[in-house]
Parts: sequence; C-alpha cells; structure tokens
Amino acid sequence: MKSQKVFPPTFSFELFPPQTPEGVEKLRAARYQLAQFKPKFFSVTFGAGGSTRDRTFDTVLEMLAECHPVAPHLSCIGSTRENIYSILRKYQESGIRHIVALRGDLPSGMAQPGEFRYANELVTFIRKEFGNTFKMDVAAYPEYHPQARSAQEDFRNFINKIEAGADSAITQFFYNADAYFHFVDMCETANLNVPIVPGIMPINKFSQLVRFADNCGAEIPRWIRKKLEGYGDDIASIHAFGLDVVTDLCERLLKAGAPGLHFYTLNSAVLTTKIWQRLGL
Repeated sequence: MKSQKVFPPTFSFELFPPQTPEGVEKLRAARYQLAQFKPKFFSVTFGAGGSTRDRTFDTVLEMLAECHPVAPHLSCIGSTRENIYSILRKYQESGIRHIVALRGDLPSGMAQPGEFRYANELVTFIRKEFGNTFKMDVAAYPEYHPQARSAQEDFRNFINKIEAGADSAITQFFYNADAYFHFVDMCETANLNVPIVPGIMPINKFSQLVRFADNCGAEIPRWIRKKLEGYGDDIASIHAFGLDVVTDLCERLLKAGAPGLHFYTLNSAVLTTKIWQRLGL
C-alpha cells in the first residue's frame, strides 16, 4: 500500500447520542478526556430513519458550545429530502461544516427505503443543495458490505459515493490489516484520490464484539476469536489481549501510511486512551 499523502496523520473519535441522564454524564466525561488528545473532530451517530435525530442534534449543539470540532452523521434511508434538507440547514446555521453521509439501516418494520436508497444519492443531494458548504466523509467496507451481492458491486457503490462528491472515507472496523491495504490499492488503481481513514474498534466485551461484527460484516480472525473465547468472563484478560491486538493493528496501519485513525469509542475513553498512550501519540 502506498502512503495516501496526508501528513501528519489525523485522529478522530466517534460518539453516540445518549438516551438517559446517566448516559449524558458518561458522554460528557468521555469527551472531556478524549478532547485532551486534540482530535481533528468528534463524529456523532444518527439512528436509523432519524430515530435519534433530536438527541443527535442536542449532542452536537452541546459539543459546539464546548468548542469541540463536530461532524454529525446523517443517515438517509427511511427519510425524505425535506427532512434531510431541514437537518442540513440547521447544521449550516449552527456553523457545522463537516458531515458523515451514510445510507444507514432500514428501521425495523419499515418496508420502503424512502426517497433515498443509497448513500451516493445523499451525497449528490447535499452537493446540489449546499454546494461545498460541507466537507463529507462516507463509509468504506474493506471486507465488503454485508448486503452487497458481490465484492465488485460493493466497490462500485463506493466509487459512486466518491464520484458524487465525497471528500474522504472512514472504514468499518476491521482486524485484518491486509483487507484495508488491498482496499486502498483498489482505490489507487481506480484513481480515487481521497483519504481512506481506518475505523478502529477497541475490544471491550467478546459478546458485544461478535454482535457488532455480525451486523456490519466485519471479520474477527479465527485466532483472535478463539483467544477471546478462551478467556470466558475474564474481562481483565480480554482487555489486555485486546489492547495488544488493536495497538499492533494501529501501529501497522500508521507505519504503512494510513492517513489517520477513527476510533469507535462507544462513549468510553478508557480503552481508546490506553491505545493512544501505547501508540505514543
């Protein structure tokens, strides 16, 4: 894999809008800790069909008031052009200039995808209505989207998002660095000259990791899975092993020229902080 010509590397952290007062306080403590690392931005997730719309917006506004750089997620599936336009206008008025544009999952019980079927349609819509107001990240799947009919179709979908006007991409989490390197090589061959930032998932609980991986199509390599299974309920050993695995992965990615790292923090600073310290960042 060739270096993606972004130097120095940038770092960012993903958060999700909390549902409870306790969750709000946990998130505040986490972002206070993570803000000390001066990330390029915090992203904030957006639930299927806009299910977290208000909570996402409230979280974003609170973080803006604290002078944090924020990039809200915007999922288009199950939504309308009018709804999406309204959200973007509010973000524009609030000073947001960075969006993570996603397709999202069809909400349970909803039969039709709405006015947008794919993320490239959302990117096209944003560029048409708002020009270059927003920098846009999109999702990338080094191990392929679980709903893709083929690897070729999945990569074609990614090309469509970049050609529609996306500026850069953040990958789904992975533990197989070679999958990322191969994906970047494919992008270079296709003349897609945008940064592809690896998504990094610290390992907290094995059952949680399996659930996430099954939902998004990420592979847990057999040797990692068997090792984690062997620890049973020994959380301390799971964390220690997970820190070794993820730190080694991050080191390999950065050494190979990855343009940065995007950490899926799950609203906790503990494991991400330990990885950050091990990396000497």
